[in-house]
Amino acid sequence: MIKTLKSRNILAVLFSTRTFPVKQALFEDRIITEHCVKTGLSKSLFLTAAAMYCAKNINSDEVIDYTSSVATSITETIWTMIIMKKCTLCPRNCKTDRTNSKGICGAESKAIVARASLHKWEEPCISYKNGAGTVFFSGCNLHCCFCQNNIISNGLYGKEISDRKLADIFLSLQDSGADNIDLVTPTHFAINIINALDMIKHKLSIPVVYNCGGYESVETLNLLNGYIDIYLPDIKYFSPEISRNYSNAPDYFEIASKAVLTMIKQVGKLRYNYEGGLSKGTIIRHLVLPSHRHDSMKIIDWIAENTSADDVMVSIMNQYTPFDFISDEFPELKRRVTKMEYNSVVNHAAESGINGFAQQKSSASEEYVPDFDLSGV
Repeated sequence: MIKTLKSRNILAVLFSTRTFPVKQALFEDRIITEHCVKTGLSKSLFLTAAAMYCAKNINSDEVIDYTSSVATSITETIWTMIIMKKCTLCPRNCKTDRTNSKGICGAESKAIVARASLHKWEEPCISYKNGAGTVFFSGCNLHCCFCQNNIISNGLYGKEISDRKLADIFLSLQDSGADNIDLVTPTHFAINIINALDMIKHKLSIPVVYNCGGYESVETLNLLNGYIDIYLPDIKYFSPEISRNYSNAPDYFEIASKAVLTMIKQVGKLRYNYEGGLSKGTIIRHLVLPSHRHDSMKIIDWIAENTSADDVMVSIMNQYTPFDFISDEFPELKRRVTKMEYNSVVNHAAESGINGFAQQKSSASEEYVPDFDLSGV
């Protein structure tokens, strides 16, 4: 039978050896250790979550054997108990109880996806054959005032899905010939992604790309260690004033610079497969904004001083588009980037010895914004 008791305000559940035999693999040290390493939690917390799961899902006369799905469900319980109840996944540290309300990111605890499909317009080594297997998550921890994906980042258009469904989407993209699994704006769903990858990681033979805004918690990145093959972060701003105005994040560069160095340390030097596709490494993206080319150059200087061409490439983006929804509060954002502004940043990068990618001016068009129609979800 199952007995519950209160001990130090933590739920403990005792199992009789008749109903839950000692031989049950669920409680073997090897399995407990494996999941505690993944979660960074103590064995006692894992066992508490396991007990809660069994009390809720297992009949009193049922003997269960270890399966990956059971272990993953227990891991999900841990995340719900410890993290989603007081969310600190991103540097906003809003501490919202996302099990029943929305964080600053706009999301509760279940992943929200707006589109999952092959995407041919990433960097050449990311979309090198059939296209990146992009999964566009809804919500965002930055809420940039000029975001081209505004309908999903701020409008939260998308479909709420289970972690099991997310895992199935990853496999479906792989079956479609995706060059990789490209997780777009994934920060606030990092736990859902870990849970989904735990279910199917052994079936994935393509890299996992973490395509993010750069405003990342080092602690969350540490949780992702071993799950991510390629980091694709932005470094959007150098100036605290600019990042305060456009993303309400005056600490953006301080946070993003530490995060990027953590990413590089995790995945190591750039590595490629035999087809020229990136299999491991970091690409830093930077979108040049109108009237802010000197801020861009400061970012380039930091990259040149703190990273190696063996470790990173830089993608200097020319796709800024002045959408109608941009507030009149920022008149400088109401125009496109000029040829002089963009080329001055690219030339500065070349003079600094940085390797990477530049974009044609034609990229600055609404036609390159994906159609968020729930395809593949």
